[in-house]
Amino acid sequence: MECRVLSIQSHVVRGYVGNKSASFPLQVLGFEVDSINSVQFSNHTGYSHWKGQVLTADELHVLYEGIKLNNVHHYDYVLTGYTRDTSFLEMVVDIVQELKRANPNLVYVCDPVLGDHGSMYVPQNLHPVYKNKVVPVADIITPNQFEAELLTGKNISTEKDAVEVMDLLHAMGPDTVVITSSDLPSRLGDRFLVSLGSQRSVLPDGSRTTQRVRIEVPKVDAVFVGTGDLFAAMLLAWTHHYPNDLKTACEKTFSVMHHVIQRTISYAHELAGPGRRPSPPQLELRMVQSKADIEDPAIVMEATVIS
Repeated sequence: MECRVLSIQSHVVRGYVGNKSASFPLQVLGFEVDSINSVQFSNHTGYSHWKGQVLTADELHVLYEGIKLNNVHHYDYVLTGYTRDTSFLEMVVDIVQELKRANPNLVYVCDPVLGDHGSMYVPQNLHPVYKNKVVPVADIITPNQFEAELLTGKNISTEKDAVEVMDLLHAMGPDTVVITSSDLPSRLGDRFLVSLGSQRSVLPDGSRTTQRVRIEVPKVDAVFVGTGDLFAAMLLAWTHHYPNDLKTACEKTFSVMHHVIQRTISYAHELAGPGRRPSPPQLELRMVQSKADIEDPAIVMEATVIS
């Protein structure tokens, strides 16, 4: 039986960001994806210029009503990413809640895009909407360290802090939390960053267990756009295939990310030439070229189970 995903994310004509970063890899892995574009831009905003339109909450509602009228609003997953509007985000919550009433097993995967490195890059008024409305209905969330701290009000200075923050996020609603990047020191040296994940599961006897993992990820000296969308989509896919094995799901997800990023940076440096930093057009993710790695990634990122 096929799995259906409703993906509500940004869309750019050129490059792989938002829905394009999520839809293609999910389709490669056999998911049926319906995409609603929260924005329609010529290119991502890392370029010097961009043009396009932003979908309003009312327009989102109209699109969803059209799907409902045809009785094709039966989804297994909802996936969301970047947005800048509170009313749009609240409409997403309403849609998720309605879809969960129709299918209690629906899984909502949310990348709570708020900011990074100590500063927000969305309006401040989105913070309480994410904290009080979005995260409580989400099943899987993929914040970075700054976003995890913002949502819980607790700083992360140690691995113990990170575990406590993930437990706080579990208490808010989601059963799976992956902190995609952190400032914690890596055991492999300063050329690596640390990611952590936590998954609550119900055992056959009704008891609960929590699996927590740590993964060391090589740093890359470049700025990519669309990696967060790709990460959330891959985590959706691999937790679907390994629903009670966060370690394997993370290894698959992070390995896909590594292969795509390495292929992209190699190609970008080739285009830029010796001694020159690649430009945003040259750093567009090499997604189609990475199809085989998306389908069956060689595991190059190994996760460690932590207490």
